[in-house]
Amino acid sequence: MKTDFVTVFARCGKFLVVAALVLATGAHWAALQSVAWTTMLANNLRTQTVSEAMANTFDGRHLCPLCKAIAAAKKSAKKSEAVSPSLKMEFPPAPENFALISPEPISAFSLAEFSADASSPKPPVPPPRSFSA
Repeated sequence: MKTDFVTVFARCGKFLVVAALVLATGAHWAALQSVAWTTMLANNLRTQTVSEAMANTFDGRHLCPLCKAIAAAKKSAKKSEAVSPSLKMEFPPAPENFALISPEPISAFSLAEFSADASSPKPPVPPPRSFSA
């Protein structure tokens, strides 16, 4: 029972991460725009030839209500981004004599201590025999 809860919880977590990435990158606008173009193309194909329908769908002069809503939402999102103060990462000034120095090599162990002979004791020769009387 506990493993079922853990797997469901993990799947929900993965879904939330994917949803956050989609929203952060703006991929939801691309998906909505694709739906709008597909709908417009299907509607235009009912009354026009393929070339006319393609031209009217993608020329930008014949916008459907969904395209207008997407454009308005994108514009308002850009305005809110412009209004919000941008956070800058500020670092303290580095001293003028700043230099990176590589650490000294670690030589606490010799190479002989890392060999296969040093890591395991040798078996007794000859091998011990059981005592049977």
